[in-house]
Amino acid sequence: MSRPLHSIQAWKRCMSLVQSCTNMRQLKAIHAIFIAHGLHLNNYAVSKLLSFCALSDSGSLSYASLIFSQIQTPNSFIYNTLIRSYSRSSQPQLALQYFNLMLDNENVVPDHHTFPFVLSACANAGLVLVGKQVHNWVLRNGFALSDSHVQTALVRLYAESKVLDDARKVFDDIPNPDVIQWNVLINGYVRCGLASEALNVFGDMLISEVEPDEYCVTTGLTACSKLGALWQGKWIHEYVKKRKGLELDVFVGTALVDMYAKCGSIDMAVEVFEGMPKRSIFSWAAMIGGFAVHGSARKAIHCLERMQVEDGLMPDGVVLLGVIIACTHAGLQEEGQYLLDNMKALYGIVPKHEHYSCVVDLLCRAGRLDEALQLIRRMPMKPLASVWGALLSGCRIRNNVDLAELAVRELLLIENGGGSEEDGAYVQLSNIYLAARQCEDASRIRRLIGDRGIKKTPGCSTIEVDGEVNEFVSGDVSHQTSSSNTYNAGFDVH
Repeated sequence: MSRPLHSIQAWKRCMSLVQSCTNMRQLKAIHAIFIAHGLHLNNYAVSKLLSFCALSDSGSLSYASLIFSQIQTPNSFIYNTLIRSYSRSSQPQLALQYFNLMLDNENVVPDHHTFPFVLSACANAGLVLVGKQVHNWVLRNGFALSDSHVQTALVRLYAESKVLDDARKVFDDIPNPDVIQWNVLINGYVRCGLASEALNVFGDMLISEVEPDEYCVTTGLTACSKLGALWQGKWIHEYVKKRKGLELDVFVGTALVDMYAKCGSIDMAVEVFEGMPKRSIFSWAAMIGGFAVHGSARKAIHCLERMQVEDGLMPDGVVLLGVIIACTHAGLQEEGQYLLDNMKALYGIVPKHEHYSCVVDLLCRAGRLDEALQLIRRMPMKPLASVWGALLSGCRIRNNVDLAELAVRELLLIENGGGSEEDGAYVQLSNIYLAARQCEDASRIRRLIGDRGIKKTPGCSTIEVDGEVNEFVSGDVSHQTSSSNTYNAGFDVH
């Protein structure tokens, strides 16, 4: 039988215990004290316990749910705390369960704190149709017209669900979108592979006299990287240098390095990188990746040494992959193999499939197909299509029919009767047969290709001329200019 808590001093002591709590072991002991004194019946007191469990890095969402199940009359704060926590967890769908419980409770009404987290849960769980239902509920209750957090959550829901038409409709209904809402929309276009449209929106934001923050600048530079739009990237760089209050922080600096490297200006990438006041592991990965693309393998390897000496940073799997790719492009077989074989010993990184795939590619490019096959056979994980595709490409260069047939058989087992990898495998095998003068086998594969209706995906490339990005598709004679040139007026530097 619980003993009521009468003393204000005792109440304060219990609240102080919660505030000083650092782990679940302490929390459970405090919870027992609360139960002993009847504090578990007080919503304000128990909400402090629940908040620690749900929101602290040292908490436990499952224990928060247990506490919730023992609350007789949960209030909106308690519901919102659990909805918020589950929305960003590995089980975002559970946030929707608590939202439904909230709707079923006649004594509690969702408020403007509830919906951003509910919509976030829908986005994170990939439940766009449920999100639309919530959107309709929001509209009926007038929240979308008055609260910027709800508006932002709606734009994010549709943008992250790749329903960009709806994201744009919601955005256009916002009277004065803030910089966060602009960035959510721009990032949505980038995530959907629509970099030209992303830069159009970036230009619209500037015309609207909304000043981009570091996040917007980083997103805009990412769009430039994907388009190869060097002129626009340089403009953004100049804007950063001239805008007061907009600093070249580690995120913007890294995005600039990546943009310059991918747009073909490796010297500018190096200049920005060397001038960064602070560099992260992502900065080093961008620089190493840039050297890899530009064939400067020795410089990439040197960066691997520099990052440890100059910045005290140990490489992760992404950095090491960049170095192996650099070795592959430069044909540095021994260096690439050494790195793969010693990743665990030197850096504590267990090689993943992509590391093995790159070294297989490296061996194939060197014409050492048998060694590549041996490496595939001893991989600690099941080889995926990229590995067999690398071997098949090597067979095409070396006209090795036997290994090509093996690679195609393995690819077909992985693809299981469909997919672009299978289509490409047939086309490559046909070409290998032709190069080896096995015309009958080549004709057989060509007939199979015709029967299956396989068509080679047309190549697409972009080129920037005088600040205008043009896209060209193989077989297209129209040479139409990308819509990205329509935002040039918004990119005037004064």
